[in-house]
Amino acid sequence: MTVLEMILGGVLLVACVLITIICLMQEQKPQNATSALSGASNDSFYDKNRGRTKEARLKKFTTILTILFFVIVLFMDIALPLINK
Repeated sequence: MTVLEMILGGVLLVACVLITIICLMQEQKPQNATSALSGASNDSFYDKNRGRTKEARLKKFTTILTILFFVIVLFMDIALPLINK
């Protein structure tokens, strides 16, 4: 196991733990049968400014960490074997 593999494995482990913690911190959106069937939505000031809330930041951070996780896994699976030859 090379130093690069160990470093990427550590980054991958940290990303996994952070993704898990952030997903647990996010609020669950209520989904009841009435709103699902009727298509009702609540347009409030809070919903219109959702991009500035804590929930929106957690969602953006989750997306960034998930993309980082995906890229590192692909790099470790595809590029590292080619580099180590």
